[in-house]
Amino acid sequence: MGIIQKQGIKSSYFIFLGFLIGAINLLVLFPLFFSKNDQGLVRAMIDIGATLSVFCTLGTLPVVYKFYPFYNHYLGTNKNELPFITLMINLLGFGILLLIGWNNKEFIIHNLGKSPSLGYYFSYIYPYTFFLLIFYWLEAFAWGLHKGVMTNFLRETAIRILTTILILLFGFHYLNLNQFITLFSCIYVLPMLYLLFSLIRSGQWSISNFKISAVTKRLKGRMISFALFVFAGQFFNLLARTNDTFMIVGLKGLSDASIFAIATYVSAILEIPQRSLTSISIPILAKSWKEKDFDNIKHIYHKSVSNLLAVGLLLFGLIWLNIQNLVSFLNWVSHKQGGGYDAIVNLAFIMGLAKLIDLATGVNAQIIGTSNYWKFDFFTNVMFVIISIPLNYYLIQHYDLTGLAISNLIAYTLYNSVRFAFLYKKFNLQPYRWKHGLFVLLSIGLMLLVHQIPAPANFVWNIAIQSTVYAIGFYLLTVWINPAPEILDYAKGFVQKQLNRFVKQG
Repeated sequence: MGIIQKQGIKSSYFIFLGFLIGAINLLVLFPLFFSKNDQGLVRAMIDIGATLSVFCTLGTLPVVYKFYPFYNHYLGTNKNELPFITLMINLLGFGILLLIGWNNKEFIIHNLGKSPSLGYYFSYIYPYTFFLLIFYWLEAFAWGLHKGVMTNFLRETAIRILTTILILLFGFHYLNLNQFITLFSCIYVLPMLYLLFSLIRSGQWSISNFKISAVTKRLKGRMISFALFVFAGQFFNLLARTNDTFMIVGLKGLSDASIFAIATYVSAILEIPQRSLTSISIPILAKSWKEKDFDNIKHIYHKSVSNLLAVGLLLFGLIWLNIQNLVSFLNWVSHKQGGGYDAIVNLAFIMGLAKLIDLATGVNAQIIGTSNYWKFDFFTNVMFVIISIPLNYYLIQHYDLTGLAISNLIAYTLYNSVRFAFLYKKFNLQPYRWKHGLFVLLSIGLMLLVHQIPAPANFVWNIAIQSTVYAIGFYLLTVWINPAPEILDYAKGFVQKQLNRFVKQG
């Protein structure tokens, strides 16, 4: 098992644990203690903060991903000034944001007419953005030093644990809403400080060198060009993924934003394996392009498609079979707020399909972004924005939240189709085999078959029965077709280890 599989599995543990904690927060604690309006307020803070923090980077993150190996190779740790340069640029970006925000404060609040509480708390988005910005900056260097497992724990798990603590403090009346929002806006402080301490302690990273090196002088033109194109592409990509929240907040209000946030989170469960592979594969792909190791790039692409497709189909089936149970649970938990979560069923199904399509194309974005054709990443992300924003606006006006979900499905399908065609035409990369198609068709058939099982009145029993039957059937299907040998070997080893442990205890 290679480094990507090993570190990817470790990262998946933390990411999956983070998703479980996040599920408890979003699906139990928030509906129990907060109104849908306040849930939407938190969701809006997260999406707006994420978008603004990427804007403030001004393209430094892709520069770190691609050029940090060169700096380390030619300069070493003590003479490497890339950390200092990128920090100054990030601080400049945040300063520009504050200037724009201050001069347009009234305009911003006026355009949040359907979400007045967001206008009231909008200033709290700035500290959230700043601490997330510094975390992203440190995370980029940690990825370059192959510390993706640690950063995934901090970003996916630790943040959600801290959120749980804040929710419980609010729920048991130790905090009011103002205090909760204040502390939530600083939630990245502790993970940021820990990551900074870890990088310094490693001895492989330093921010003490301020002198411009010969490497920077030689590469500055290429780095600036790369930064502007990739930054614009990434920012447009993020904007395309978060503008739905902005439109809901502006056109429908925060209550609808909370419902859409839950559907988004449920469908985002499919991203668990993808997130772990992204942080691990970027530095390895960058090194492979540098060393012209095309065989390794091809190997990573093929394995990522097979493994992500297999895990994605498993997770999608489990979500689809249990989504009605989730809605019943949410309506039961939030009965004091009047329920009203039924729209999640259609939203989660359509958005889950969009995520599954994204998974089935593997690490195509990372391969393009670390290659010499990284400008194509910019053009495809611009295309994504051009498609998604007007489509979002039109469909939400005519089909409400379901229209946004359909827009996501259309945009993801076109976006990934163009990237697949590019990799095939430019590098003759085609990772699919006949077994992938057969596996998808039989997996869909299995979902439909399990869905016919009579549902018990108790939704807890229904979850247990349908999930168990589908998981067993999916495992047998995977053994038969064997579309992803690494995943299957790992699953067999895990099952055997648990059986051996059970035998020893018995």
